[in-house]
Amino acid sequence: MDALSSGWFSELSTLWPGQAMSLQVDEVLYQGKSKYQDVVVFKSKNHGNVLVLDGVIQCTDNDEFSYQEMISFLPLNSHPNPKKKVIEVSKKYLPKMASGFSSSKLTLHIGDGFEFMKNHKHEFDVIITDSSDPIGPAKSLFEKDYYELMKVALKPNGIVCTQGECMWLHLELIKKMTCFCETLYPVVSYGYTTIPTYPSGQIGFMLCSLNPDTNFSEPIQKFTPTQMEDMELKYYNYHIHRAAFVLPSFVRRALKNKSDVLDSPIEHGF
Repeated sequence: MDALSSGWFSELSTLWPGQAMSLQVDEVLYQGKSKYQDVVVFKSKNHGNVLVLDGVIQCTDNDEFSYQEMISFLPLNSHPNPKKKVIEVSKKYLPKMASGFSSSKLTLHIGDGFEFMKNHKHEFDVIITDSSDPIGPAKSLFEKDYYELMKVALKPNGIVCTQGECMWLHLELIKKMTCFCETLYPVVSYGYTTIPTYPSGQIGFMLCSLNPDTNFSEPIQKFTPTQMEDMELKYYNYHIHRAAFVLPSFVRRALKNKSDVLDSPIEHGF
């Protein structure tokens, strides 16, 4: 892997031209290829174990909680009563993050998420799509057809939350996604979290609801201090939920002014 050299991993990609995140490598723990992606796991100097797919950092022991907690609880705590929601390398090298695989509530399907969604209609209260970036197998998960499939798979008043890319790097893509989502769902919002090892230190979420009364910035469910402690939450709380939808002025202006954006293609470099 070209990105691994001289004791460092550098995240080089056309998705963020002209910049790269680098982490010092203590030890390469795994390097191989799955059916869909190149997979690398290494022990870093300061961020614990790191999972890399197709040259892009997916998670680290040190900061994964900010992304995982937000992509989960932003949608779940915006639904009044969510009931139905929608590896081995992760289990071995990222055991804390992979602990959910042992849950009795889990039904695991390994395959193409786009194809999986085609076979489900009116089944889910909440659909969370934690995808990699829109190149290769994941590209279809950022297009209108996939959001149409998710809409059909939702129960009445259902909610969708997907990985929504970085406002500093991919604003044109975010505008395009917001625009086509607004043709499908009555409520659409972009929220975000901060995470040091993702490009530009920020990643967003596209949230859509079939319930026209949904207000994503005002969570319906509010965890008690005891619940927060029991779940060992490190990032998410009621206040950070509300703040996630307070966007910088340049982003607010861009999402307000989306004229002609649906006719422009989604390019790999955005």
